[in-house]
Amino acid sequence: MAQLSLQPMKPNGRETDGDAITVPYAPTELAFTKGANYAEVQIPGLELPLQQFVRGEAETTSLEIFLDATDGSTGSVTAAVRELYKLATIKPENHAPPLVRLAWGTDFPGPSLGASEESETHFLAVVLSVARRYTLFGTDGQPLRALVTLSLRQYANLEAQITALSLQSADHTRIHVVQQGENLPLIAFDAYADAAAWRLIATHNKLTEVRDLVPGTRLELPPLQEFR
Repeated sequence: MAQLSLQPMKPNGRETDGDAITVPYAPTELAFTKGANYAEVQIPGLELPLQQFVRGEAETTSLEIFLDATDGSTGSVTAAVRELYKLATIKPENHAPPLVRLAWGTDFPGPSLGASEESETHFLAVVLSVARRYTLFGTDGQPLRALVTLSLRQYANLEAQITALSLQSADHTRIHVVQQGENLPLIAFDAYADAAAWRLIATHNKLTEVRDLVPGTRLELPPLQEFR
């Protein structure tokens, strides 16, 4: 049976952060969900609104990990469950839970960014939740079986996404349609992972009223070179 590897990673997504957690894993199915966010642009007189791409959404997956200590080799499943549980708890040195690099087998169907035709052999993610359900106890009260469900959301830092999508090309200017409740710092953070870039968006678009954005307004988001 192939071993599922859950490797804690540091915030940069490149350096490991402790030992990998390995467990036997043979699911009947493994599902991934990928979405995209579109805004509806209302044009008077048209039958349907136009669909304006806003941003991609992180891929998600859920794992059910069955732990069994009835063979007596480990005593109980407590320690193994605790290791998985700590993937969703804060590490003091990082001020956040660790990232997790998921790998399984030799042909893991991981995600891909940009124009890549090949899937990654791993899944780098944040852990959204860890659900623990103990299903069997020994006569002494020790938990012998447990089902741990992990919910994961794909993670890629700004550098990785820019490299994959070639967003630094000099002629790549994106259009953003303002949605209800949005403000410039939020738009800047979504586009560049830097809320302070709102001033540069305002300058590029020659905005005079920056506090009250009108929903439906089209803003140009210029390439990153203009922000440096």
